[in-house]
Amino acid sequence: MRKLLVLALVGLAAQLVDGALGMAYGLTSSTLLLFAGVAPAAASASVHLAEIGTTLAAGVSHWRFGNVDWRVVGRIALPGAIGAFAGATFLSSISTEAAAPWMAAILFTLGAYLLVRFSRPLRANRAAGRLRSRFLAPLGLVAGFVDATGGGGWGPVATPALLVSGRMEPRKVIGSVDTSEFVVAGAASIGFLIGLGSEGFLLPTVAALLVGGLIAAPIAAWLVRIVPAQLLGAVIGGVIVLTNARTLLSAGGVGGSVPVVVYVLLGAAWLVAVGLAVRALRRTRRARATVEAALADGPAPAGEAAAAAPAESGGPAESGGPAESGGPAESGVPGESGEFAKPGESAEPAEPAASGESAEPAESRKLAAAVEG
Repeated sequence: MRKLLVLALVGLAAQLVDGALGMAYGLTSSTLLLFAGVAPAAASASVHLAEIGTTLAAGVSHWRFGNVDWRVVGRIALPGAIGAFAGATFLSSISTEAAAPWMAAILFTLGAYLLVRFSRPLRANRAAGRLRSRFLAPLGLVAGFVDATGGGGWGPVATPALLVSGRMEPRKVIGSVDTSEFVVAGAASIGFLIGLGSEGFLLPTVAALLVGGLIAAPIAAWLVRIVPAQLLGAVIGGVIVLTNARTLLSAGGVGGSVPVVVYVLLGAAWLVAVGLAVRALRRTRRARATVEAALADGPAPAGEAAAAAPAESGGPAESGGPAESGGPAESGVPGESGEFAKPGESAEPAEPAASGESAEPAESRKLAAAVEG
């Protein structure tokens, strides 16, 4: 009973991390199961079976909040399912002794990637166009294979790649990746069922992970607003690196004082990554505060200039001219009152308003670029 309670807490913690980062449920769960001595194939199979339930709940929640791009889901889920099925079949066919270092190496690499990824700001290409199948299909295939063979990796591979492309909103990246993972987890579970049989699934472990994940799903939606993803990603990356380093050192037969030195170096690198993540978080917050202050102050002078110009031009205030209609003087376009302005009346007021309106978005784009930088 105590073990099941611990596993439920593992599922809860993993779902909290996944909800805040859009990744790392399988990564965190598989790492802790391996640390507890569960066989690699059984750990990955159990995690993926539990993920069918957690990803379904997460996908429905994201859909209700409008965070899902179904075009992206359709083009990444099917290749991801193919890759996951192939990865599950491959992992089921190799021995536990060979699978343990393989899986630990994948998890170690993904943990190191999380450290690097969240220790610096993400630069996005806002000018890019729509995502195409020639990008999404290979991404889904690779991410699905890594996810099944490593016990996790769909989010750590797919989410950063989509974020870096700059072609989707971050909330839709996380929602689309989480929703498509339901299909990937189902395909991986079928592959493990064929390769290992029903005995390959640790059903009590699956139930405990599923219960913990379902409890954490609504909490994670609230937590993501409080805990900075930048800091949480660096912290979780360090935990994954240190935990899987132990498995790799044991598999390599490294003894003596070497493991201690390795742990010290990895711990120092972890602290540096967390420090860089904190610095990047502070820089981003300062830049965002600057943008918000500039956008709050920017429209006032433009509006005042546009309102003051008609008065200086001497246009009649009560004649229903440009001052009241809000339309340009020379374009003949009706203003708010529905009347057309006559040609030649108060031609100058249209220029300050147009220049103020065009300058404001340009300044907003410039300031937004400073946040991304």
